[in-house]
Amino acid sequence: DADAAVAAALDLVGAGALFAPDEKILLKPNLLTKATADGAVTTHPAVFAATAKYLRAHGCADLAYGDSPGRGSVETAAHACGIADAAALGIRAADFSGGRTVPYPDGRTAKEFILANDVPSFDAIVNICKMKTHMLERITGAQKNLFGCVFGLNKGASHVKFPNAERFACMLADLNRMLRPRLHVMDGVVAMEGNGPQSGTPTPMHVILASTDPVALDTVFAALVYLDPALVPTNVIGAKYGVGEGDPAKIEVVTADGVLTVEAAQQKYGNPHFDVYRGRADKGEIKQLRPFRRLLAQRPRIDAKKCVRCSVCVRSCPVEGGAIHFKKDGNPPVYDYQKCIRCYCCQEMCPKKAIYNYRNPLTKIADVKFKV
Repeated sequence: DADAAVAAALDLVGAGALFAPDEKILLKPNLLTKATADGAVTTHPAVFAATAKYLRAHGCADLAYGDSPGRGSVETAAHACGIADAAALGIRAADFSGGRTVPYPDGRTAKEFILANDVPSFDAIVNICKMKTHMLERITGAQKNLFGCVFGLNKGASHVKFPNAERFACMLADLNRMLRPRLHVMDGVVAMEGNGPQSGTPTPMHVILASTDPVALDTVFAALVYLDPALVPTNVIGAKYGVGEGDPAKIEVVTADGVLTVEAAQQKYGNPHFDVYRGRADKGEIKQLRPFRRLLAQRPRIDAKKCVRCSVCVRSCPVEGGAIHFKKDGNPPVYDYQKCIRCYCCQEMCPKKAIYNYRNPLTKIADVKFKV
């Protein structure tokens, strides 16, 4: 019963008092790509509709929705997962067909963003994200979902400009500081584990999370899947940049049964078997391992048995000149790891779940990503 669950969650965080009736509100679901609702790739339409109904019940009449999918159009993605049908109840589609440069002089890392056309015109944003794993940032939740406000191909350019997990998290923190969504709702009824954010496995988590603080929400998400929040770059940088609270000891989890600590919420609602990378953060430089740097580095790899040679991965690579190419007819594409920046755009967009994050057995044994 999504309507009741979402309404209960939003009541607990006082969401009804966050908006004025005459405000224009953008609903920002996760519409990564064309996928059915049961695949846990996108925000479930029941959660999307329940959030919209709650806002309507509290006097908010001017609602629109939008996202900038990594592949295909927002219309195609919205129809595939059912959000277009839910929006047909009177939620208009915002214009995400083009983009415009919006300066952000207060940015600590990013001084401007190319936002989808309509994004700057809204008075408030409601971020309706999905609970999923992510190869670059470990998990993708409230903070990462806002990246869909950046228009189209400019998202790939952002991966090149901010080419590692920490720098990318800095950019996301600035984007969150700039847009400041007023409310965040996370669909964690059926989450995605493993090879997310598109190619992973749906797994029940049975939760709806809501907060006015995206860092606190993502911190609780990490705790629920038994991932140390301090290993999630978006949590660490988001807290450092003042986006929100990242210290679990300072976060209250308010439930229908009372207020819990993050640790108590983890024990009551968490899943210790959730498939997510929990390895420790980068260590200091180990000079003796320098000759083995390429061997030890994590990297995307193609499963030839699943690959259908559709070339989506080749077209998705944001690196100038491409870091993945077809070299022989009939064979899967081949990576040039000297050019690959490990942004995992190829893995994220692969429609056949044929690309995965390869970790050398030595790093698995050591449970560490060596910095050499």
